[in-house]
Amino acid sequence: MDIGATSAELTAGRLRLSRSQIGLAVAIFYLLLLAGWAVAPSVFAGGDPTGVNPLAALTGPSAGNLFGTDQYGRSIYAELVYGARPALEVGVFSTLLGGLAGSLIGIVGGYVGGWLDLLVMRLIDMLLALPGLLLALIFIAALPRTLSNEIFAIAISSVPAFARVLRGQAVQVRSRLFIDAVTVTGLRRRTIIARHVLPNCLAPAMELTSVYVGVAIVIAASLSFLGLGPSEVVPDWGTLIQSGQGYIDKDWWISVFPGIAVTLTVIAGSIIGDRIRDAMEPARG
Repeated sequence: MDIGATSAELTAGRLRLSRSQIGLAVAIFYLLLLAGWAVAPSVFAGGDPTGVNPLAALTGPSAGNLFGTDQYGRSIYAELVYGARPALEVGVFSTLLGGLAGSLIGIVGGYVGGWLDLLVMRLIDMLLALPGLLLALIFIAALPRTLSNEIFAIAISSVPAFARVLRGQAVQVRSRLFIDAVTVTGLRRRTIIARHVLPNCLAPAMELTSVYVGVAIVIAASLSFLGLGPSEVVPDWGTLIQSGQGYIDKDWWISVFPGIAVTLTVIAGSIIGDRIRDAMEPARG
């Protein structure tokens, strides 16, 4: 009985591992596809994504036009491909900018402690009381509608989450014996942070970064849906979703396919974030 139970457990474990590997492979493939769209959109979608063709307006998905056309006769597939670049630019750069600032704030505050940690975390708590979208709205509403300003606004909205998570990690690292050992040797605080605290905070930082790229893309799409996105010639994914709002009951493909693209990006980022955590912290896997 015990041998049979053990065999069943091993089989179930292999099945779970296989499913996990398949999910990771699909997530990587999808993100590589998006990267290809962003780097060379003309390779994946020929023609002009802004070209208007009234005779082909509101044509449903077909073999000749995979995702159908919008109310102006433009190819939804071409608009998705060309819209991948601004989506990834916002997702990657805002996450890197906000993640770097938030991580430094959290690590320094968590390691140093005292009044500095108390002051920083009270400010972070105030920002955490506001949803990320609302925090981005506060800044983007006061700035010109450009891609760089959108990146800046979304980056600020991601700072509190990174600061909170990395502060907790830094507090845990500070309490370990090897930190006490290097402290008594007389090393400066900045040296200890750079050599010993920072490397032990990389796992949660990288995991959160992979997840927040998708979150940033969702926030950017939400801002565009509300009419606060950057004014670009080629509509981004959020603008596409908004443009199809009035046609959703019949011509559903205008909004559905961009929504699927955003959703899959978030899921792919989450899958990769989980695998990064498992790889860098095997004890938690």
